[in-house]
Amino acid sequence: MSKKQVFIIGLDEFNLIKLKKLPEAKECEFHSALDISEIRNVEKYDMKRLIDLCFERIDNHGRIDAIASYYDFPGTVLVPVIAQKYNLPGPSLESILKCEHKFWSRMEQQKVIPEHIPYFKAFNPFDDEAYDKLEMIPPFWIKPNKSFRSFLAYRISSEAHFYDNLKTIRKHIDFMVKPFQELMQMYDIPEEVSEMKETCIAETMISGHQCTLEGYAYNGNVVSYGVVDSLREENRSSFSRYEYPSVLPQEVQFRMADITRRAIQQIGMDNSAFNVEYFYNQTADEVYLLEINPRISQAHTDMFEKVHGISHHSVMLNLALGHKPQTLYYKGEFNKAAHFMLRTFENGLIKKVPTKNEINILKKFIPGLEVKIPVKEGTHTSEMQGQDSYSFELANIFIGGRDQIELVEKYSKCLEGLTFEIDYDQDVHLH
Repeated sequence: MSKKQVFIIGLDEFNLIKLKKLPEAKECEFHSALDISEIRNVEKYDMKRLIDLCFERIDNHGRIDAIASYYDFPGTVLVPVIAQKYNLPGPSLESILKCEHKFWSRMEQQKVIPEHIPYFKAFNPFDDEAYDKLEMIPPFWIKPNKSFRSFLAYRISSEAHFYDNLKTIRKHIDFMVKPFQELMQMYDIPEEVSEMKETCIAETMISGHQCTLEGYAYNGNVVSYGVVDSLREENRSSFSRYEYPSVLPQEVQFRMADITRRAIQQIGMDNSAFNVEYFYNQTADEVYLLEINPRISQAHTDMFEKVHGISHHSVMLNLALGHKPQTLYYKGEFNKAAHFMLRTFENGLIKKVPTKNEINILKKFIPGLEVKIPVKEGTHTSEMQGQDSYSFELANIFIGGRDQIELVEKYSKCLEGLTFEIDYDQDVHLH
């Protein structure tokens, strides 16, 4: 029998290795609709060109059986465009945009889970009276209606702080919002959304234990299958690591699953994986939904593999092939797994990154260790794309262990064995 031809948007070596380990992979051949280099660290997103490029590659290949992506914009929005053209299983474009467009998403959530979301308001970042029109008391968050990894997201403490951060937003907002709007206009999305001048959103603060629920919708059923804890750096705005499985009580996780089901069904998303970010405020015993991402989180895949013996790429792949995803059993090598993000909080030139040899030596001492270095020597941190507003990511370190204590011990060993040299800018701080 001929193999299924599976195209991936944003195919990269790390995730391809994970995909090839899946039991389903024996029946599949993986191809790049777009390479990771075509959607990350690019000068701009030309949506028409990217769509045409995908169609051209698929047509030249001659056959496609499935389309998938584990990357945020433009990966997630291109999946339904391709699925529709080639009549493949997949979600509708409108449902994906209702997740991705922060204001539209909040409007939909408000209809079914109003008590589980913050107060929010859209605003035009180019309006000099935007602050007064918001009528919100700091502290609150502002962010573009479309961004990823907290790009251009700021915690506002005063009116002066608001306008100060608005300068940066005005300078960079078109990078993602403009192509996002162009795509909506190409596909006849309602004008009140696609032509919005209010391209930013302000939201009141929500806080507590942060986590992400991974799930999927298949034939109208919404299934949640894992909750990952998100631990932050001391500055409270950048993630230091993800840990799986979550330490949250089962009852709280069930509540999150119920809120997720209501939100996903309201949005009308089907035949798609998703991950939903939450805060659990223990003092109020309340669950608050932060955002919905219509894809698996590729940042979590290694942890699922370490704990279940199989990464949740299997969920994504089965859905793309039109099958119900398999249940993930606890058959992995480890009880607990983490994805640590090594960061720097100041601007500088990266002079040296860890060598392959350094990483290989560590792997001998720490079974199951994986290290990804997303930066190159000679790069200035200011040139790094898609970073959050408070730090720069230098390394992704994936570790499995018996418990949290062992994970942290193994991470400390890694820090001793991985050397970065950064020539920091004089008197120029990120904050």
